[in-house]
Amino acid sequence: MLVINNEIVADVLTMEDCIRAQEEAFKKIPTGGAIHRPRIDMYMPAEREDGYFRWGTMEGANDGFFAIRMKSDIMYWPENESGNWTEEKYCREPGTYCGVILLISTKNAEPLAFINDGHIQHMRVGGGAGIGTKYLSREDSHTVGMLGSGGMARTFLEAFCCVRDIRKCKIYSPNKEHRETYAKVMAQRLGIEVIAVDNPQEAVAGVDILSTCTDSMVPVYDPDWIEPGMHVTNLGRREISDGVMDKFDVVIRQGTAGLQMKQTERFQAERGLSPAAFIGGTTEEMKRIPEKNPNPGFGGDDPQFTDRGKGGDKPDFAAMIADPSLGRTNPEQVTFYRNVGNQGLQFSSVGAVVYKICKERGLGMEIPTDWFLQDIRD
Repeated sequence: MLVINNEIVADVLTMEDCIRAQEEAFKKIPTGGAIHRPRIDMYMPAEREDGYFRWGTMEGANDGFFAIRMKSDIMYWPENESGNWTEEKYCREPGTYCGVILLISTKNAEPLAFINDGHIQHMRVGGGAGIGTKYLSREDSHTVGMLGSGGMARTFLEAFCCVRDIRKCKIYSPNKEHRETYAKVMAQRLGIEVIAVDNPQEAVAGVDILSTCTDSMVPVYDPDWIEPGMHVTNLGRREISDGVMDKFDVVIRQGTAGLQMKQTERFQAERGLSPAAFIGGTTEEMKRIPEKNPNPGFGGDDPQFTDRGKGGDKPDFAAMIADPSLGRTNPEQVTFYRNVGNQGLQFSSVGAVVYKICKERGLGMEIPTDWFLQDIRD
């Protein structure tokens, strides 16, 4: 059995492979060649009075591999002097995080690897956005407006460059130092023009692809900034306002992101940035967690999204592959790829790529598989 850390993942996993593996897995869902279980979180009160412990899992299986991604975080929701309201997290202390992928063979149920989830997490989400851009953006798309400057914003732009001839990106982040660092690093990494701008509207104006990659608890742009022909994708559920829905001519969802379960005091959708969560603690302690999203945006069958005004389910990626007319049909349309859903399947497909390369190259730390086997039947 292998233990594979983030450094090894970064060394062996390319964005091209990340996009390819996910795309192939998504296409197999309708025939049963791939399956996934949407993310579910569990909350319990933490030692800090403004935070909560959150445990999150998601699962997927394809092509002989099963993966469960597990995360252990302390969550809190600060608002700074400028009114920026975000969701923050850590494990044990600020700056450290705990997330791991357990990869298992579906052929004989053997545990194969533990993989740090950090780098794969950034790559699989960026790769998912790249898939949407490949199928929904105009083929002559050359410019990107990026809101957010963290790790996800970097992999999103890298993915866009894999599927389109991107030549220029305008980046805005509330932190001037962060956006300028992003511009310098990504211009050097990708060989394109990346410009840091002073406000979000300037970043959005005149671009072909608009991407939001933030941890904001409130919308980060005005729906009126959307222009004909744009392709739009996102990271968080709250960073896009409800009103933007009317600007989209085509909406494609990556996959099913929520569960059809009756909501109760202890099982709720859209608390904080959780799609679905079981919540412990007293009624007073539960007030620490931000209430259901007042700007739910998009949806249909997912409990964390409400498709206001238009109603009905939106087609998913597999449906669009089967019927391309569900996607972009003219250059003036505004398209939106809701980059959420199929999370567990992303980890099984991309985790399998990493595992197979590590086995071929003799990478990772070997530990006895027998540590995880027993002779007692449950």
